[in-house]
Amino acid sequence: MNKQFLYTIWGALFAACAVLGFIDEAEGFARVLLVCVALAFFVPPALLLYRSDRTHDRHCAALVRNLAAASLILTCVLLVANFLSVMGSEALGNLLYSALIVVSAPMACGRYWIGSLFCWACLLFAGNHILKKLKTRT
Repeated sequence: MNKQFLYTIWGALFAACAVLGFIDEAEGFARVLLVCVALAFFVPPALLLYRSDRTHDRHCAALVRNLAAASLILTCVLLVANFLSVMGSEALGNLLYSALIVVSAPMACGRYWIGSLFCWACLLFAGNHILKKLKTRT
């Protein structure tokens, strides 16, 4: 698998998670399928980090790390905005929640928010570790 293929799969899984995140209260097999799709979302970036460590590709490791940091920061901002919008209109709350679902696609798709946040944090720290290791080599 080349790098471009992994990026394509990752983008497709992001789109799938974003769409599937709008499904309300899935039950049984559908719920298990949503969790599996959300977990599968994190496989391509993990493989990209693994390859970047083996091939000394700083750009790829930095990209995955920065995307993980951006996702965690935007998720935090949108979660706080959602809580603060409780006194606002229903339309504002729906808009903010929809933005949260799209920005945090695997989190909403998988229904176990802490799992998605943990996986993003793992990507962030793994990318950071790889970049530090590559920096000391040069």
